[in-house]
Amino acid sequence: MPLQIIIIGAGAAGCFAAIQIKRLRPEAQVTVLEKLKRPLAKVAITGGGRCNLTNSFAQVKSLEQVYPRGFRLMKKLFHHFSHEDAYQWFEDNGIRLITQEDECVFPASQDAMEIVNYLTREMKNLGVKLLTDTQVDHIIDLSNQKTDGNSDSSASAVSNSPTGFCVKTNRDEMKADKVLVTTGGHPTGSGYRMLQNLDLEIIPSHPSLFSFNLSDEHLKSLMGTVVKDAIVFLPGTKLKAEGALLITHWGISGPAALKLSAYGARILAEQNYVTDISIRWLTDDQETIMLSLHELSLKHRDKKLTSVYPEAFNARLWEHLLMRANLSVDMRWKELSNKDINRLINTLTNDIYHVTGKNRFKDEFVTSGGVSLSSLKHKTLEAKNHPGLHFAGEVTDVDAITGGFNLQAAWSMAYVAAHAMTE
Repeated sequence: MPLQIIIIGAGAAGCFAAIQIKRLRPEAQVTVLEKLKRPLAKVAITGGGRCNLTNSFAQVKSLEQVYPRGFRLMKKLFHHFSHEDAYQWFEDNGIRLITQEDECVFPASQDAMEIVNYLTREMKNLGVKLLTDTQVDHIIDLSNQKTDGNSDSSASAVSNSPTGFCVKTNRDEMKADKVLVTTGGHPTGSGYRMLQNLDLEIIPSHPSLFSFNLSDEHLKSLMGTVVKDAIVFLPGTKLKAEGALLITHWGISGPAALKLSAYGARILAEQNYVTDISIRWLTDDQETIMLSLHELSLKHRDKKLTSVYPEAFNARLWEHLLMRANLSVDMRWKELSNKDINRLINTLTNDIYHVTGKNRFKDEFVTSGGVSLSSLKHKTLEAKNHPGLHFAGEVTDVDAITGGFNLQAAWSMAYVAAHAMTE
């Protein structure tokens, strides 16, 4: 009998793994189950429909910087299939890629459907069976089921005991020698019910990439304003994130805010997304900022504060920051006292706002949590207590910041799991 493999979830990890398995073991019978009507639905919308499928990692000094959870595992997996391998794999398969200035990698076509169509077409060409509208209810490890009989016939009991897995769906029951779960993240945790009969530790799920709702109406009136380089902090923690910051009609978004939401996903969930956030509008140290302000006050003594300001800001944001520092917009630079400058510096480096909630980032939702990495063998992504049951992608407790890092995790994990399952 050929090897029977079931993959649950036709997302990036599931489809990529199916292709790898069939290329390694053409005789294997691979079936992919998907609860939605079509595969790769999330890939089709990622990157604004352009598919940010990986990153050059040129600006990444440590994987912990981009993988708040799972960076140690990803470091190991990259020895087998890295971002460079992913880039080469897609190009070798006829998909030309480009790397943007921000190091994000996209198909040159700027069309996510090129990735979707290639993966689905290749699965079909290789003979992968895809079943959509198929919801998995639960997975049974047949080798863990108790067998009837007495101890005197233990040898025959072992030889006749069932092995493999039974996958129960809304359609029927299916048997497999090995199973790969790639169902993605589950914000409500309901997607892990299929695993409830298995002794796996599940880390509670929480949203990971989101923007912040703020209470300050005046700041929100500046919607559309972008500061190219800012730092946001969660007061009382060591968590901070740097990057562009976008002011929206609900609060703040942009790379800096999204990174912080990923780093602080669990802390923010515990606080029910009601907390304070600190914005450092200028990333220079305080001494440099002080020298810059003194230079402005000397060069433009007779000009109003609102007419001359740091080039990082526009006029509206600068006026807002002056108000936050309790400085009159009618003041002239020569009228600033040392106390005034100190207050202004404090506002520029530690401007605190109240967060009233979170706001989902477009359609590219990501969750922290999932199958605990302590339940898996890191070399094979196989459940320690269930040989033949593997996991890949966001269904595990691995997630990343925005920028192509989550899809890279899917490619790397799928590749490693596929090779382990075909050995």
